[in-house]
Amino acid sequence: MSIADIAARYDGFIVDLWGVVHDGVRPYPGVLDCLARLRDAGKRVAFLSNAPRRAGAVADALAAMGIARGFYDGVMTSGEAVRAALIARTDPDFAGLGTRLYHLGPERDRNLFDDLGLVEVARPAEADFLLNTGPDDLAPQDDPTAFDDVLAESLAAGLPMVCANPDLEVIRDGRRIVCAGALAERYAAQGGRVILRGKPDPAIYPPTLALLGTDRARSVAVGDSLRTDLAGAKAAGIDGVFVLSGIHTLTMAQASAAAADEGLAPVAILPGFAW
Repeated sequence: MSIADIAARYDGFIVDLWGVVHDGVRPYPGVLDCLARLRDAGKRVAFLSNAPRRAGAVADALAAMGIARGFYDGVMTSGEAVRAALIARTDPDFAGLGTRLYHLGPERDRNLFDDLGLVEVARPAEADFLLNTGPDDLAPQDDPTAFDDVLAESLAAGLPMVCANPDLEVIRDGRRIVCAGALAERYAAQGGRVILRGKPDPAIYPPTLALLGTDRARSVAVGDSLRTDLAGAKAAGIDGVFVLSGIHTLTMAQASAAAADEGLAPVAILPGFAW
């Protein structure tokens, strides 16, 4: 079975990026052909990523990999959801955060906040909240304990953590890389307050469906993570397709059993996002 076998059932495809479309360096085999065939069939495609950065920055990164904007209709990210909440301040979780932030994350993620009039401080003890976009490029990216000193100082200061990427890990060029979600998990385990935005929160799906312009019942979400992609699709009332090119190293039979154990029923389990 492949995407071609289910394409006629849907008008819109909500497609995860890391682990489905690319490995952080290059597209997976067959992905560009699949996107082209969906486009030629008149299908709409929106990428939904737990990336802790602006949608435009993600589009630029895709273009650098050879995935041109003509292959898809829009991008929605967890970073965009966090940015919108920081601007609006109508969400109760964000309303009382204050304006002084400590950024735990790489320089490239600064586009999430650097034009919002917020004050970035040098130490957690000086901040109103901690903005977590994931490990920076100067620390071991496969070790979630590398930032325990920052987490301890933030916890001592009583800072709420805003996590802009709920993912625990991704596969980059064959290597497992820790994501912001793993740091948030450690913070919560120590008693810290964590505010998450992105998959599996169903609130991320309405703006994504708006990019698609398709009905929920005629849309399908394609992802490699049971915890975020498939659980998020179920929570939003959207069909899900489970692909095995990303974080789960499973056979088809194992994947089916794992999905069932999580109370999930994907409409298809595929080796990858290919036609």
